[in-house]
Amino acid sequence: MEELYPNIAEEKKEYLDQSFRDSVATISKQGKRNFILPKKPKGKFYNWRTVASLIYLLVFFTLPFIKVNEEPVFLFNVLQRKFIFFGQIFWPQDFFIFAIGFLTFIMFVILFTVVFGRVFCGWACPQTIFMEMIFRKIEFWIDGTAHQQRRLKEMPWNGYKIRKRAIKIAAFYFISFIIANFFLAYIIGMDSVLAMVKEGINPNMGTFISLIIFTTIFFFVYYWFREQVCIVVCPYGRLQGVLLDKKSIVVAYDYVRGEPRGKIKKKDTNEYGDCIDCFDCVRVCPTGIDIRNGTQLECVNCTACIDACNSIMEKVNRPTGLIRYESEENIEHSKKTKINWRISGYSVVLIILLCALSIMLITRADVDARILRTAGQMFQSLPDGRISNLYNIKLINKTRKDLQVSLHLENMIGEITIVGNKLIVPKESYYQTPFFLKIDRQLIQNRKTPIVLGVYQDDKKIETIKTTFLGPGY
Repeated sequence: MEELYPNIAEEKKEYLDQSFRDSVATISKQGKRNFILPKKPKGKFYNWRTVASLIYLLVFFTLPFIKVNEEPVFLFNVLQRKFIFFGQIFWPQDFFIFAIGFLTFIMFVILFTVVFGRVFCGWACPQTIFMEMIFRKIEFWIDGTAHQQRRLKEMPWNGYKIRKRAIKIAAFYFISFIIANFFLAYIIGMDSVLAMVKEGINPNMGTFISLIIFTTIFFFVYYWFREQVCIVVCPYGRLQGVLLDKKSIVVAYDYVRGEPRGKIKKKDTNEYGDCIDCFDCVRVCPTGIDIRNGTQLECVNCTACIDACNSIMEKVNRPTGLIRYESEENIEHSKKTKINWRISGYSVVLIILLCALSIMLITRADVDARILRTAGQMFQSLPDGRISNLYNIKLINKTRKDLQVSLHLENMIGEITIVGNKLIVPKESYYQTPFFLKIDRQLIQNRKTPIVLGVYQDDKKIETIKTTFLGPGY
């Protein structure tokens, strides 16, 4: 008890029950799955979340149709090892950018969570948006209110219940199939998906079976598994315990103002706090927790409890904000959240990380070149007195057009002879060819002479490569 609210007044500690930590709301006393049937939320925050979700869904379902230079804006083609972000093509050779981007993302998650808590889960996570803003709304439409859903669940199997369940299963599976198709479009492109639809199932049986498997997984998650994804599977929820501290802004209950709890009829004195113990905040919670017990692993910061509590406070003529976005430290000292050095500092770091990653993406070269001396080959002495070395050049064209490049020796005089005469790299492809580098013997004083080669595209240097030139030595 003292660990949860260490600074709460002694006379209020007796009202804090810690038995909730012995179990989770999704597991019954018998150890079986306890299905959460939350009350339909309504209020200011729910309206804002609905708008944010509509924007998210609009972007999700329209991006696969948007193209830049005849290519999708986003593509994650793992099979062909081709990735497109904001119209820029990335290949396995750009792995270092992915590595830095991943580290930046991890740092972003850590810093963002330390300051703003689990806001992402409630407002932007695909699992939450699909569950609460699509499937849950359909469930309310088909099965009715939370009370009606409980009655339907307890009802013996009859024609009415079978009809309801059949409609719900069909609707959930159909939407899961649509979502699976769009996820497939992000992998192989919407053009390929539409082409497969026209071709039919038989020519694309493997893809169709994979699509059915993913559809079934999505259906299982949204029909049965639900909030367990956030509680059991999602690593972000597990990290929350070590990332949050007393200064993190989370959905929190103002225990200083609310405790001790008491029914409204007893509030004729100052003996009780503002919480009237109506349990509305618990009834609307999609993970079944009581936010009044403090920050918990299951909380996804969906703000449903805030709307529910504000509605009750308005009805009993009490100030709203008994449950609100706030830090434990501010609640303890009865202060409001303000922009302080901590929030500003972390936000600046986040902006710097994002800017650094953006600069790396913008300045990424369109052509990668690697030059290696051919293994097992020594120098050759030519009849005209020059020395020749054989090299291999590997070029990667990351653009959507064929490119012609050229090589120039930068730090001394010499001749470069390309096998095949020209270096033309096909679009979105690799090109490899040998070339000879010939240098006058008098310029080679050592067995290994450092040389610098410049790779040019349309008289513009795109890369500088250093290697060595073998000679007889003196």
